[in-house]
Amino acid sequence: MNLSSDQYDVIIAGQGAAAFAAALYAARYQMRAVVIGDTFGGETAIGGEIENYPGFESIDGFDLMMNMKRQVEKYGIPIVDGRVEGISMDQECFEATTTRGVYQGTTVILAVGRERRKLGLPHEEEWTGRGVSYCATCDAPLYRGKVAAVVGGGSAAVEGAVLLGKYATKTYIIYRGQAFTRPEPVSVRLMEESPTVEMLLETSVTELVGDDGLGLKSIVLDRPHDGSKELTLDGLFIEIGADPRVELPRQLGVELTEESEVAVDKLMRTNVPGVFAAGDLTNGSGHLKQTITAAAQGAIAATSAYEYASEHHNACDLHAVGYEVA
Repeated sequence: MNLSSDQYDVIIAGQGAAAFAAALYAARYQMRAVVIGDTFGGETAIGGEIENYPGFESIDGFDLMMNMKRQVEKYGIPIVDGRVEGISMDQECFEATTTRGVYQGTTVILAVGRERRKLGLPHEEEWTGRGVSYCATCDAPLYRGKVAAVVGGGSAAVEGAVLLGKYATKTYIIYRGQAFTRPEPVSVRLMEESPTVEMLLETSVTELVGDDGLGLKSIVLDRPHDGSKELTLDGLFIEIGADPRVELPRQLGVELTEESEVAVDKLMRTNVPGVFAAGDLTNGSGHLKQTITAAAQGAIAATSAYEYASEHHNACDLHAVGYEVA
């Protein structure tokens, strides 16, 4: 049987480092693969300057992801800009329903990453882009000469405060804990040395103040700062982490950990035969969620998918098609 345009050896959900690495390895294994995702580049693409990816002394995250995408395109792997709305399985054949059509595959690699957490305060969503942001590395230059604040206590928050400190006249970093949680020491040092960054520990944001026309004007804290609970500022950056996107894994009956991460073994296999996962939505690299770990997991997942597809080559009446492996 000839392959139709919507049938593949592996369906790769996502468009980040894990997905592109999986697609690259799938192509080298002469698998017919398709990459489907509605957010190009994942967290890496909006991560700003990257200085800890091997082979690059310094590279913008967007540029790094474009390099990965072009490398995948070199092998003729289709990259579909669309959202995977659902995945089901029927007799060892997976079917992915997307905003761009229906795709069938012998295996699935889930590489959909995480979704940024929100404070859950009134006006938070409607003022996004008007004083509220979730990416300091994206929007910091917009606050040159202004006052900004970062909420969070992890690496992203500390790095965001350091970057904002280079543009804003004043940057507050607000964290509810007594100490920051697992940021890189070099980032903490840079933050502490910045003359424009002030740390407000054991403090939370309880209210956003502004109007629908202009957006955010100030925030309200749960404890006074300089005699007032209201802090006037131009921008608030919410960097409080992200949660794994587990809607698709749950549809397939994939096992999750207590932290709601996809549980994988060392070969990126889930508990569901034919379903593999890679990147930030898994527990594959513990607390270390980096571009390099996502890419590594993507390569492993593709290898495991290749081995599985080789043993189940009749599923969906698929077979591998031609790319020469050097």
